[in-house]
Amino acid sequence: MSISKEKIQELAERMERCHIRKEDLIEKFILGSGKGGQKINKTASCVYLKHIPTGLEIKCQRDRSRELNRYIARRELCEKLESKIFKEQSEKEQQFEKIRRQKRRRSRRQKDKMLEEKKHRGSLKLARRSPISE
Repeated sequence: MSISKEKIQELAERMERCHIRKEDLIEKFILGSGKGGQKINKTASCVYLKHIPTGLEIKCQRDRSRELNRYIARRELCEKLESKIFKEQSEKEQQFEKIRRQKRRRSRRQKDKMLEEKKHRGSLKLARRSPISE
């Protein structure tokens, strides 16, 4: 899978806005690991990226393609820097936080309150039924 020129240009502009220069980056390619079989374990497609001024480190191995991993690593670096610079949560972090809140276990009091509301709702529905003629 190749990356379009528009996306590459957009990333370059984003890096410029965050004041990320190519000279400030240390980029290494590491042997991959995990799922993917022999091909992923033999090729150096895992990208390690370090931004020297801030000390931020990114390691990316989402795809078999080295070029795509480079793109994703740089994009993640921009996201981290933007959230650090602008002191606001990125959309990705907000989504992650929303899912975490949804999965969190309810307290006993919340469970009891929810069950009480369900019982109340059920009794209202029961009262709306049409009378049964015998």
